[in-house]
Amino acid sequence: MEFRDYYELMGVDRNATQDEIKRAYRKLARKYHPDISKEPDAEKKFKEMGEAYEVLKDPEKRAAYDQLGKNYKAGQDFTPPPGWDAGFEFSGAGFGDTADASAFSDFFESLFGRGGFTQQRGPTGGFHARGQDHHAKILIDLGDAIHGASRTITLQVPEVDDQGHVHTRTRTLNVNIPKGVKQGQQIRLAGQGAPGIGQGGTGDLYLEIAFNPHNLYRVEGRDIYLDLPVAPWEAALGSTVKVPTPNGIVEMKIPADSGSGKKMRLKGRGIPGKITGDFYVVLKISLPQADSDKAKAIYEQMKTELNFNPRRNLGV
Repeated sequence: MEFRDYYELMGVDRNATQDEIKRAYRKLARKYHPDISKEPDAEKKFKEMGEAYEVLKDPEKRAAYDQLGKNYKAGQDFTPPPGWDAGFEFSGAGFGDTADASAFSDFFESLFGRGGFTQQRGPTGGFHARGQDHHAKILIDLGDAIHGASRTITLQVPEVDDQGHVHTRTRTLNVNIPKGVKQGQQIRLAGQGAPGIGQGGTGDLYLEIAFNPHNLYRVEGRDIYLDLPVAPWEAALGSTVKVPTPNGIVEMKIPADSGSGKKMRLKGRGIPGKITGDFYVVLKISLPQADSDKAKAIYEQMKTELNFNPRRNLGV
């Protein structure tokens, strides 16, 4: 997938004001609207320009895009890094009001999903209105989910200044991470959203949980997985080996004739909850290197004496 430079598509500078972006969109919409344009590829260019405007007209999406895209140029190979949008505070979630989600590119959807984040809306009547709820994604460690934790988090809040430029304001909060929280779960912070109008109450802030990548474990729901390297003789003959878990080292018995990919379960050693997850060990047979004459001789002996064809099931 290629990176899209929305500023280049709109023909505006990266420091353009919101009004300048709006004027550029109106000019391009007249030029490339498929019903009236004589330009080649007008429909394609109209869709590309509309997608760019969907991002740049919204200070929240624009600020997040600016952070992600500062080191990329148009056409470069691109894959959004995990948790790239963590720490950004958005007003609501879902489709924008004016966008046709079916026209969005794979690049857009990889960043914002099908439609991105909702534009902030004003009150719908009367003199009092509750403030909008805000949403943000935060990254925590696996240990925080298992044991619970108190963390200080920093959020970036997009704002438009008096000159129409988009900036981000840093916001710091102390958050209690409850024991047993799952990836994708939301923590509600009452009264930490947008202020209300008149006597309307303040909105809430919802923090969506995501896990930092771990060098040993991967998580699926409440279950934790570990790929465990084992020697060929440990798998073939059976053995008792030490296994690192988030709660310490345990000993596990490997049955004889275990193959690579065999999955073994330690019940109740996953992420806690009403139904606590399990810890799964996936065996990965690791071969010694033939880096000495003795090692080579052992491999030659195995080749000669063992009736072994790893491709037997393939019929060759």
